[in-house]
Amino acid sequence: MPRLWIKDPLAIFATQAERGLVIENHRIVERVSTGAEPTQPTNETFDASAHVVLPGLINTHHHFFQTLTRAVRPAIGRELFDWLKVLYPLWAKLTPEMLAVASELALTELLLSGCTTTADHHYVFPPGLENAIDIQVEVARRLGIRTVLTRGSMDLSVEDGGLPPANVVQSCDTILNDSERVIGTHHEVGPGAMIQIALAPCSPFSVSTRVMRETADLANTHNVRLHTHLGETADENNYCTRELGMRPLDYLESCGWLTEHTWLAHGIHFNSAEIERLGRAGTAIAHCPHSNMALASGLCRVSDLEQAGSPVGLGVDGSASNDASNAIEEVRQAMLLQRTRTGSASGTRPEDALRWGTLGGARCLGRDDIGEIAPGREADLALFHLDELRHSGYHDPLAALIQSGAHRADHVMVAGHWVVTDGQPIHTDESDLFRRHQAAAYALRQRAGLEG
Repeated sequence: MPRLWIKDPLAIFATQAERGLVIENHRIVERVSTGAEPTQPTNETFDASAHVVLPGLINTHHHFFQTLTRAVRPAIGRELFDWLKVLYPLWAKLTPEMLAVASELALTELLLSGCTTTADHHYVFPPGLENAIDIQVEVARRLGIRTVLTRGSMDLSVEDGGLPPANVVQSCDTILNDSERVIGTHHEVGPGAMIQIALAPCSPFSVSTRVMRETADLANTHNVRLHTHLGETADENNYCTRELGMRPLDYLESCGWLTEHTWLAHGIHFNSAEIERLGRAGTAIAHCPHSNMALASGLCRVSDLEQAGSPVGLGVDGSASNDASNAIEEVRQAMLLQRTRTGSASGTRPEDALRWGTLGGARCLGRDDIGEIAPGREADLALFHLDELRHSGYHDPLAALIQSGAHRADHVMVAGHWVVTDGQPIHTDESDLFRRHQAAAYALRQRAGLEG
């Protein structure tokens, strides 16, 4: 078997690996410390002396389809509920071809930012898009990125007291039947899994209690994880109190979701007692700094959640609220935003944000085979140059990567295979993808009446 030595990195986010790491097949087999050589002969070498080496970044929350609705003029400056009401009619016009190119662009953008594993939350299934998860699986396999595709759902339309329009929701039976189908068709188990399925009713204001409870039962039966939006806005708290007679976390627990097999997007509006409950349950949080700022949702109490026992990962969230799908930029923003919340620059270091973006993300997704550079872990790596003007003058290269604002990886490896080399994606033509995606976004706006 080929044995590859990633040799003498400029810096590396790992202990006892100053001289790099050795990869055999699709796994890391050795860390090489100061003054040492690999214990077994290697037959390939990659000179990493100009690179900062990270475990592949892990994105724990996204909506790939939203890359087609970036900076939609009527949605700009709105908070979550009003923002959704503007965009639902556009998303109702999605076609399979549009979803495919939206997913291809989101995944390519993530790879170029050093992300090697991503979750996606697809919850819009208008007529004609019933096989959305199958479309995403095909694109992810072609690009060579690990994915956790969450089969989202909405069954509570505005006519039933929810938020979405009737043309984007499905019946409970349709949701449950298709959830079981995609698990059986696509979900992989065990170390090294490339495609996994989780179940993800969208939110308390778009999903019935029956869907929440029966989805939890289905996930438990098939041993897959659960995901949903929770604690994102004060409006959500008010909705749950008014319509359900309880706060969002109480509702989550009443539906059988407050467990270590659940990870929640956002987790902003929990009080201290609720944070303690989340920690005791081991329920994880996907922190989405850019989106939270863009929608004026609030500040997630990341350090309090971690101290209570909740795993915390990072999510770029949908590209209609973040307007980008850049994992390394999310790491920097998480560090800066938490410094703002705590009022202490020393309270959140670059290493903390990198931990959220790697090992924390792995814990959110229930994975112990990714997220760190250690023997036995999958060979998922992101290598960055510090050769741009923004980095010039640095002292600590690892800190400079985050504090000076890296945005594009030079090399990216997934399962021992290079998927980005010299800053270019291996499996797609970037210029052609841009052209196809722009055309699809324009066509979607035309279908929704936003273009002449």
